[in-house]
Formats: sequence, C-alpha cells, structure tokens
Amino acid sequence: MPAAVYFPFSKMDASHPAIIVGAGFTGLFTALHLRHQHDLRSILLIDPQERFVFKPMLYELLTGELSEDTVCPTYQVLLQSYDIQFVQDSVTKIDLSQQHLTLASGSGYTYEHLVLAVGSIQGYLGTEGAREHAFAFRTRENAIALKRHAWECLQRASQTKDEAQRRSLLTFAIVGAGPTGVEMAATLADLLPSWYVKFGGNAREIRIVLINHGKTILAEDVNEGLKEQALHALRTRVVPVELILGVGVKAVDVDHLEYQPASSPEIKKLLTQTTIWTAGTAVNPLIQSLASQITESRLDKHGLPLVTPTLQLLDFPTVFAAGDCADVQSQHQPALAQVAYQQGASIAHNLIALAKGASPRPAQVSLRGTLMKLGMGNGVANLFGKVQITGKPADLIRSVTYLELLPTPLHDFKSTTDWLKEETFHRYHRPRVGLETITKPPLSAAEKRVRSRVKALAIVTPVVFLIAAYFGLRTPPSEQLKPPPPLVTQTKP
Repeated sequence: MPAAVYFPFSKMDASHPAIIVGAGFTGLFTALHLRHQHDLRSILLIDPQERFVFKPMLYELLTGELSEDTVCPTYQVLLQSYDIQFVQDSVTKIDLSQQHLTLASGSGYTYEHLVLAVGSIQGYLGTEGAREHAFAFRTRENAIALKRHAWECLQRASQTKDEAQRRSLLTFAIVGAGPTGVEMAATLADLLPSWYVKFGGNAREIRIVLINHGKTILAEDVNEGLKEQALHALRTRVVPVELILGVGVKAVDVDHLEYQPASSPEIKKLLTQTTIWTAGTAVNPLIQSLASQITESRLDKHGLPLVTPTLQLLDFPTVFAAGDCADVQSQHQPALAQVAYQQGASIAHNLIALAKGASPRPAQVSLRGTLMKLGMGNGVANLFGKVQITGKPADLIRSVTYLELLPTPLHDFKSTTDWLKEETFHRYHRPRVGLETITKPPLSAAEKRVRSRVKALAIVTPVVFLIAAYFGLRTPPSEQLKPPPPLVTQTKP
C-alpha cells in the first residue's frame, strides 16, 4: 500500500534537512517547535499511524468522557496550519553512516539531521499466551477493542444462567501495578458497574483484580510517593479492587490466567475472560535494528542507544534520539509526557543552533509534578513533590493540565470546550450498589446555615487549589506553541 502523504500548504522540495521518525510526543513537538521558532527548513515527519495518540487520556476515550477526535486527532488535522510534510509509513532500515533511511513502501530519503522518537512497544516478559490473549493499552485501537470487549462481557453475563460462566465474564484482571495498571484498575472499578446496572445486573458481582510481581504497587516509579493515596482509592471504588501481589503470571488464555506466588511452587488459576497487560515494555524493533551499527558500549543494558545530554547519539551527532527509545547518559528520565514534550522542545532548539553554527545545549528537563487518574471523577496530583491533592480537585487539575498540553492551540481549545461540556452536562454519578435509602430528619435553621458555609468553603477551596496548581504545572511561555503566522503571498507588479 502506498504511503499516505499530507502536504499542508504546498509540496516541498525533494531535500530533507530534518527527518523525524515517530510522531508521538517527542517527534510531533520537535516538528511543531521548529515551526513555532520560525525555522524554515524542510521537515519530514514519518509515522505508521494516521492518528496521534494522547496516551495519558486514553482512559477518557475508554470511558467516553472525551471523544476519539479529541484524544486521537488525525495528523492531517493537527498539521493543517503548519508547513510540515507528513508521511504515513514505517521505516524499515536506517543507514547511520550514509545518513539514509528506507520506508516499507520502498521510498528512500537522505537526511541532514535525523530525530528518532519511535518510543517503546508493549513487552510481555516471555509470558505464555500474553501477546495473543491479553489486551494492551497503548493505542487508540487498544482502547476501542477493550471497550467493545468489556461491554460484550457484561451483556453476556447479564443473560447467562451459568454461574461459573458469569463469574468468568465479570472478572477483569490487570497485570502490572505501575501507573497504567493502577489507573486502569481504578477506572474500571467505577466504569463497569455503571455499565452493568444498565443491563439489570448486580454490580457487586463484578471483580477487578490487580496482579503484580512486586509486593507493592507503584514500586520504583516516579509516582511511588502516591502509593497510599492510590491504595485508598482502589479500596473505595464502586467495586473495591482486589490485589494479588508478589506473584508471577505464568500463562494467559482466553478464559483464565495462571500465576505463581513467589514463596510457593503451586500454580494458581484465575477464571477471567479479560486480561489487561500493563507490565513491562520492549525496545522498538527499529531501534533494535541499529544495534549492529552502534558499538556495544554505546548501548545501555536494555539495548537502547546512549545519547549525550544534548540528546545526540554518541558516535553519530547528526542523529538525535529521545523519549522511550534512548537513554540519556547519567540522566535517566521517567517515561512521562512532560519529559517527552520538553525533550522535543530541546531538540528543536539544538537543531536551530546547529543551523546557525552554534553549539547545542544540554536538554533541561524539570518534573513539574505527577498526576494520576484514580477512578471516574477522582485522582491525585503531586505538585513538585511538595503538595498532594486528592479527589475531584485533583482530577480537575489533571484534566486541565493535560488539555493545556495538547499538541496545537486550536485542538487544545476544542478539546477543552468538549471537556467542559462533558463536566457540565454529562458528569459521572456513582451507581448505588446495594445501599438502602435512609430517611433523615429535617435540618434545623442553624444546621442549614452551617451546612451552607461548609458547601461554600468546599466550592472555593478547590478553585483556589486549581488556580495555584494550573499556574504551577502549566507549560512555561518559552515552551508554549502558538499558531504559525499566515503565509504571505507576494504578487509581482
């Protein structure tokens, strides 16, 4: 199939001084920052997918809180105001010495500078059947497939008379208790009961099971300090999340998974027709293919190429690499959107510096805090490692911060208005799960006044936190993207 090529304004010349492979956070923002800083070089952006994936908000696509076009806009829409050539294709080979790359479609390009931003891929740790039978959660297609499957499981469970079959259909297992696994478990524990009651089912029958090799959740992660808040959230969802910790998953099949406790030779079986795999990543095949051209000492223990603080390959300074497909020497960075965003801005700055004959500068990446979704309308925000906010205010901070980070101002504005409409008119309400209605005596006049003051304080306090958190976490003006100036066509007299 021929590559899909978008030329936003006019077909650009055949030379490509800058080629960016991978249009995720790092690659896309490198291209956008080059244009934002009025760099006029030819830019070729290559990615096998038609759509950008705003991964931190894939949960909102799963729950229906945000639309597909908001979370996963097409590159054609995102780049329509920028003079960037986009090619939907896969890179099959890169010759670092000749500065040449080949695409699956057969096309070949020579570059002056190359940016590698292909990210990582899902890893399965060699677990039997995991790749074939478990759901990953990294792409638009993953989210859509999981949503369809979960809905069908609930529908079938509401109709079956077989108790064992119903238990299997209503058990949802998440493997891996890192941030993705924890956020997934909390989200499903609120979402699935609200779906199941629509079929007339008993939401208490649903089981959400979080399985982890380690003995704690969020271990050795940048969010490790939020462990207690996350555990509390998992316990207090509509359906409390069950934890199975300190075990190794041995096999995954269509109707069960097998796991083994670290202290026992016994293999245990969990009956489930839904296993979601969030444990581990693997090196992108394109990066693996470069190993023969890079000295072994220039690779880290995982096989990722080491790059200088300026994000250039050690022996190939015309090549920049960042995000999940490279390892910065002595500066390990967590795999976060805010890190990839800042690295993209730094690469753009260094490309411009090289074009002017100046020296590139080390990438300056600062963590402005971490955010986690811990259920529908619930979250935790860790602001600069000093202040922690939980509950609905934290969820609002997370949404506002991520929406402000969206790739282009026009898309940012549209997404924000969609979110505000959802918050205003379609807010999530926790389903009642077997709770009896209790009649309370009417409040006295004094009690009503006290309650009114408490309500007012409850409204004002989160707003103050939101304003403070927004100005703390928002993208600095130096990194903000603005629409490019319109092209001016001069008419000859």
